[in-house]
Amino acid sequence: MAEVTWTELPERPLVLVPVGSTEQHGPHLPLETDTLIATAVAHELAGLLNGYVAPALSIGASGEHQGFPGVLSIGTEALHIVLVELVRSLSLWAGHVLVINGHGGNLDAVRSASEQLQQEGHHVDWIPCAVQCDAHAGHTETSLLLHLAPWLVRPTLAAVGNTRPVTELLPALRANGVRAVAPNGVLGDPTRATAAAGAALFRQMVETARRGL
Repeated sequence: MAEVTWTELPERPLVLVPVGSTEQHGPHLPLETDTLIATAVAHELAGLLNGYVAPALSIGASGEHQGFPGVLSIGTEALHIVLVELVRSLSLWAGHVLVINGHGGNLDAVRSASEQLQQEGHHVDWIPCAVQCDAHAGHTETSLLLHLAPWLVRPTLAAVGNTRPVTELLPALRANGVRAVAPNGVLGDPTRATAAAGAALFRQMVETARRGL
């Protein structure tokens, strides 16, 4: 959308807003991993639905990753406000706004903002970038990045992190953050990730998102 002029936009278009994060993804994946995935899903859906992809919101609620260099977080309350004001602005000319969430830490803000906006009468919905996966910077996200942006992956730096189920880790994660349970920032095993697996996961992610509309 950012590349067109205002006169090139149709009347009341569908606009997709990717919402990601800027946070550590282990020593082998870039800080923009969640944003890249959300943006890629948004572009695939835009092609299927004849929509326009807005510039991504690349800083979200990443408090659980504080303690690692590179993490940028505005928190749930601020992200809620940003989403509400952004959709209010978009609604002046867009017909439907679809928020594509690529980071689990954004979930409370995305849900609450969408509920408020719907109550205000705005035509807005949200969908997650969802797929059966390990928790963070493991096989799933590494495979997705090897498919979507292989030049940004550092395969020789990939290392196994904490592979315990997330349900077991949640109390410690909530109390002390990711670094307390995974010093390298990885929840899972990225060492066997492949681009082929990433392509299959991406297709599944897009199809799950499409079915959720």
